[in-house]
Amino acid sequence: MSDTLVMVGTRKGLWIGRSDEARREWSWTGPQFPMEEVYSCMVDTRGDRPRLLAGASSSWLGPQVWRSDDLGETWQETPNGAVRFPEDTDASVARIWQLVPGVDEDVVYAGTEPGAIFRSDDRGESFELERGLWDNPQRKEWNAGFGGQAFHTILPHPEEPAKVLAAISTGGVYRTDDNGEHWESIAEGLPADFGFVMLTHPRREGTAWVVPLKADGERIPPEGKLAVHRTDDAGATWKRLSTGLPEGEYNSVLRDAASVDSADPVGVYFGTRGGAVYASANEGETFTEVASHFPDVLCVRAAMVAGARLPESGVPETAAAQGA
Repeated sequence: MSDTLVMVGTRKGLWIGRSDEARREWSWTGPQFPMEEVYSCMVDTRGDRPRLLAGASSSWLGPQVWRSDDLGETWQETPNGAVRFPEDTDASVARIWQLVPGVDEDVVYAGTEPGAIFRSDDRGESFELERGLWDNPQRKEWNAGFGGQAFHTILPHPEEPAKVLAAISTGGVYRTDDNGEHWESIAEGLPADFGFVMLTHPRREGTAWVVPLKADGERIPPEGKLAVHRTDDAGATWKRLSTGLPEGEYNSVLRDAASVDSADPVGVYFGTRGGAVYASANEGETFTEVASHFPDVLCVRAAMVAGARLPESGVPETAAAQGA
């Protein structure tokens, strides 16, 4: 049986939540990387053991990708910070906005500010700049959004490793079909270039979740009432889901502060800028506040992982089995 693990990155560190498959009771450890902004995190279940990755930004040491092979008990930094621009680019990484697994088992993508994508072929131990995108002539036209210039979305093709879609704040949507050698814009025809949370069902076609916000400068839940909306027919109709959520809530949910797991039924998770984390074990029909009073939640990632719960020793079971 698998347990549930949720990573929550905030403006002041990373917390890890653990539960069983029922997802009724939760235990939390943290913060890891206290006083560092954790804009990205990732649960990698593709190898012979799960690996956690976190993109943390220190005011003193700059951004760093950290990795853990014992479910967050210990962390190792990547060599020389790993995500670094080559000297000839005259650029430096400010934040690591995205950490995304590729199709091939060892591939990980990182999206950064300024807008660039880095690729790792060793599960996040080292990264190289995707020069084909960095050298794209359209890069001169990219501007910085309110949160900075960043590749906030990276979507590898689920079956063809050479194909990747990427979207940059205020810069458009790009596609590569040749492992990053060339990138072309595919943004023409889109009705708008603004949006926040969208989650898709891991198995059921046509099912997705969104957390609507007012975009006219306020960026708060409509009427100050937090709710998740789900479609089961590819957007033809939507169902408002708010059972268990606060009646009045003016804190927004950031783009990466939401996730789904792969359980049956699917679990839905999100965190607010007020530091609350909500979980649903029934695809959003009901929610429970599983953590509160965290710093501003920046990112959330969830996965089913064998032995993710903390035993009485306080060490994750997989780590204890490995002699950690």
